[in-house]
Amino acid sequence: MHHERIAIVAVSSQGIEPGAVLKKELSGDEKITVELFSPRNDPRSVCIESVVRWVGEEFHRWDALVFIGALGICVRAMAPVLESKYEDPAVVNCDEQGRFAQSVLSGHRGGANDLARRVARALGAQPVITTSSDVQGLWSLDILGREQGWSIEYRPGRGGVSMNEAAAAFVNREPTVLLLDVRTEHTDHLERSRPGFVTVAYRYEDIDVERCSLLLAVTPFDYAPAVQTVFYRPKVLHAGMGSEKGIESSSFVESFHAELERRSLSVKSVVSLGTVDFKVREPAFQELAGVLGVPLRGFEPSLLESVEGVPNPSETVFRKVGVHSVAEASSALLAGCPEWVVEKQKVKLNSPVAEGPRHYTFAISMDRLSMRKGRIAIVGAGPGDAGLITLKGQACLEEADLVLYAGSLVPETMTHSARPGALVRSSASMPLEDQFRLMRKFYEEGKKIVRLHTGDPSIYGAIQEQMTWFDEHGMEYEIVPGVSSFQAAAAVLKSQFTIPEKVQTIILARGNGRTPVPEKERLRELARARATMCIFLSAEWASDVQQELGSHYPPDTPVAVCYRLTWPDQQVWRGKLDNLADIVRECGKTRTVLLIVGEAIGARGKRSKLYDPAFSHGFREASQKEGGRS
Repeated sequence: MHHERIAIVAVSSQGIEPGAVLKKELSGDEKITVELFSPRNDPRSVCIESVVRWVGEEFHRWDALVFIGALGICVRAMAPVLESKYEDPAVVNCDEQGRFAQSVLSGHRGGANDLARRVARALGAQPVITTSSDVQGLWSLDILGREQGWSIEYRPGRGGVSMNEAAAAFVNREPTVLLLDVRTEHTDHLERSRPGFVTVAYRYEDIDVERCSLLLAVTPFDYAPAVQTVFYRPKVLHAGMGSEKGIESSSFVESFHAELERRSLSVKSVVSLGTVDFKVREPAFQELAGVLGVPLRGFEPSLLESVEGVPNPSETVFRKVGVHSVAEASSALLAGCPEWVVEKQKVKLNSPVAEGPRHYTFAISMDRLSMRKGRIAIVGAGPGDAGLITLKGQACLEEADLVLYAGSLVPETMTHSARPGALVRSSASMPLEDQFRLMRKFYEEGKKIVRLHTGDPSIYGAIQEQMTWFDEHGMEYEIVPGVSSFQAAAAVLKSQFTIPEKVQTIILARGNGRTPVPEKERLRELARARATMCIFLSAEWASDVQQELGSHYPPDTPVAVCYRLTWPDQQVWRGKLDNLADIVRECGKTRTVLLIVGEAIGARGKRSKLYDPAFSHGFREASQKEGGRS
């Protein structure tokens, strides 16, 4: 949780030092106000008469309070002013030596648990968190999805009375079902982190409510389960609207809520409203946007007309306003795809101020990225070491139903983290068409696909034709960056490829081999900069590379020939530019070789300005001692 106003209260003089450290560390954002208070006189703190009196007057004026001193003093000071977990600020208590940071009050809703961890990191302390869900490593049901803007609703059903009963059932590990009607990055996280007593369902019809004690439903749809349920309402619905001019605002807002409820949709999941551009000033539409706290967007008629497949076009509407669809086209544009949860509905309003009934239309679409469809991740595996894949890339591998990896370049061991039952195939011997057919089969079944490439997939990764094919066939995909071999080379060579005041540019390039490079990008042209040059896919033409670079780099420029960086059989040969071709010929390696050229290789001695005490920047003033150096 983001706290905008944080008070630190140092009970004694010994607490002011850690308090001052915390104030500095917690004030990193200009939107955050952090103040240090103490009854002891010290220029670093605001002096108060007594802790008890200050707490009595100031307690609810702050989002969070950090007490530094004995826990008993903290508890006695705030006891008289406590209201409820829905109203009280987060409270953390830390001892004067900075050894323990304990979450005391509003651990979940107020964010004290997260604040205690942050305080502990800043002081090198041990965080003390005692809430049952945190101790067990379970989700906190009362704040689940809060950072993603999800709303929460509790329905008692069988065995429930309040949210407290749901939380108790969960921490007691009673049989629980997690219903995921939508798919977002956070629902993917929930699937990965679910405890063993939680079963995942993707359709409400598949749930056996008689065999569970608790249902957690991440959905924009409304159900009536017999079991106690916590509904989480993700922001995934887009509403398109049209109307006659001047419809009555309050009646319209009330009617819209009723129409969604009638169709078992939660108005709390509405994330945006849309209409034709000349209707955005309609008071009723603006009123609804204000009530829901969502944006209202107007679309030009030509853009509305461009939406294909509108199920209910109207010639009457076209004659009046110049478009065949307003509500359906608007919702599709907002959602990013021409699909509808609710097709156009025409609704009658009985207005107390107009003669006769008035009408409006609406349609609902679900956000394209939230639909539970097949998903493709083009993942960078890194240079070879399984430990260098990113956390997100690793998570994609663990979730995938199909892993299609570049077997000639990616170690087979990288795929061992795929889940049991996943299909793992090497693409080394597969034509592109066969790869596409396999991926499309899994995609159409709504499954998760990982296309695993070496290094970073966007650098010589041959993914352009794949993305073109995905785009042409309307298949969703994402690119997960990876660690490139040129970064691995810097680590293996123990080199900083950018040296202050000497080399500030890194060039990623390749020689002119079987795949020609543009004339303006020939190595002899790029060599003019004498930057750190990382040359891919070119060891086979090492003589040509040496000759072209020699037109601008001195003969004694350091070079490194790097073979299968970070693999178990990694090898590196160092030398000078004037014997580059000889090094390559003698090592006998031409595949999976990266050539590094530049004076940054192994260079030492230059000092960065960033940490120079004489250098000012946004987070530190320059020292004035001894001519700028302290």
